[in-house]
Amino acid sequence: MNLSRSKRLLLEGMRGRIRESVLDAMSIVPRELFVPPQLRDRAYEDLPLPIGQGQTISAPHMVAIMCDLLDVRPGMRILEVGGGSGYHAAVLAVLAGPEGQVYSVERMPDLVAAARKNLKAAAIENVIVVEGDGSLGLPEHAPFDRISVAASAPRIPEPLKEQLGVGGKLILPVGGASQELVLVTRKNGFLVEEKMGVIFVPLIGKEGFGERQI
Repeated sequence: MNLSRSKRLLLEGMRGRIRESVLDAMSIVPRELFVPPQLRDRAYEDLPLPIGQGQTISAPHMVAIMCDLLDVRPGMRILEVGGGSGYHAAVLAVLAGPEGQVYSVERMPDLVAAARKNLKAAAIENVIVVEGDGSLGLPEHAPFDRISVAASAPRIPEPLKEQLGVGGKLILPVGGASQELVLVTRKNGFLVEEKMGVIFVPLIGKEGFGERQI
């Protein structure tokens, strides 16, 4: 089965459960450019795949669910934590449109370099990849309309809550061995909703699980 057919079948399987804008964005982004060359023929399997450094690219359905829950609109300012190979940031960038901006934070230098290369290859121009501790966010670029975290935190990091604009949304997995995907909406206070059980790599950093993996 060729990649274009695999991609079409994958997205068709999500239709009716995921908003069309998200499926359209995922149809535009070539996931095969964000996985290692030896795994490109598996790019549209609905599974997480290894990208090196003990990290993975999230399964397509999980990227779709997180983007769907965030309800990204054109022109939004977005923070992504745990950039990996850049795929999730690319989908967010397409959703935000050319007038929007995505800041993607990744702590591993090799993955930072890979993400920048992959995003360039995919012709995604509105993502800035930053090397650093994503658990602390990027206060110099706050407030953000949306924040997406692709690693599980022991609790909702306070710096990320503080950097969320009023009316903004934050999606992240919370927990260790048992994790819940949590949606945080900032209104007068913070509305926290548990959405589903998930499995993610741990968030490493000052507001995560420390400096080394658990």
